[in-house]
Order: sequence, then structure tokens, then C-alpha cells
Amino acid sequence: MNGAAQKNGKSLIILGIDPGTRITGYGIIKSEQSVSTPLDFGCIRPPPHLPQAERYLAIFNAIEQLMDKFRPDAVSIETQFVYKNVQSAMKLGMARAVAMLPAARRSVPVFEYAPRKAKLAVVGNGGASKFQVQKMVQLILKLGQLPQPEDAADALALALCHANTIKFGKNLCLNTSKVSSLSLPRNTPSLTSAD
Repeated sequence: MNGAAQKNGKSLIILGIDPGTRITGYGIIKSEQSVSTPLDFGCIRPPPHLPQAERYLAIFNAIEQLMDKFRPDAVSIETQFVYKNVQSAMKLGMARAVAMLPAARRSVPVFEYAPRKAKLAVVGNGGASKFQVQKMVQLILKLGQLPQPEDAADALALALCHANTIKFGKNLCLNTSKVSSLSLPRNTPSLTSAD
């Protein structure tokens, strides 16, 4: 689905992903005309005792489940920050790759945004703090409390950034309403949903 289809009255479901090897934040919104509604948010936490390959598999499997449950029209993912530590950059790059694969398997377009652009879209300041992002996401989505953890707030900001970019071609904040919780099979302990 493209931006023109949305402007003609159709809704768009966007999955925002803030990838990481220890915590991968996710946020799902439904964007319709001038309103974005949060559907779910939370984080994927692969058990730290698992070998690296199995942690990547846990991220992949959890995102597969999110894709199957919410059937997003687009995925908005944070671009990789270049670390001084090459090992950290490689691990994060692999986490980003496994986070994008479920979308690629379903031919869902993936859009990449720099952290500064997502912060600018939500807070109006590309250098905003984590707390400022959480607070503005809470206000924009009319959540009863700050979205936790910070990674989930960042993922919601990425989803809002994409919605704003499609609708307006620039970064504007939108009004929204309530959150539902995600329930997954018990065999997925790596996925935790924020309520």
C-alpha cells in the first residue's frame, strides 16, 4: 500500500522496530487519515544465556508472529548507528537483518529512518533525550503512562515517523487513541508486551 492509497481513505498498519541483540523494541500503529491508533508495543528479549545465533532466531520468530497477527502494510526500522566498536556494529547489523527478513518474506516494504529523524518527527528535536521521546509518544498516542521500555517508545516513534512521512512528506505529530495487548503462545518467552 502506498501513501496515495492512504490519502484516499484507506488505513495503514505500520510496524516500527528498534533492533538490538539484547532488546528489540516494537510498536504497531494503525494510521488512518489524520489519526494514528496504537495497536500494540513492547519488546523482544532473547534469553541472554542463548548462543548468539539462537538469540537472532528468537528475534526473527517473534517478529514473524507480530507480522502474522497484525499483517502490517509497512515496516519502519531504525538505521544502524555506526559504533566505534566493530563487533557491536556487526551484531546490531545482524539483528537489523533478521528483523527485516519477516517483512521481506511477505513482500512488505521496509523503510529505514535515522534515529534523529524519528526524534524530529515526534519531539521536534533530532537530539531529544529518550525520556522526551517517551513523553511525546505518550502524549501523541494518548497513553495512560509512558511507553516502556524505552526501546518500545523508540519503535512507536519510528512507526509515527513513517506515518507522518507518508501523509505529509514531512514530520508532523498526529492524534491517536487506545492500546491493546498482544498475546502469543507460551512457547515464545522472548516476546513481552507492554500494557
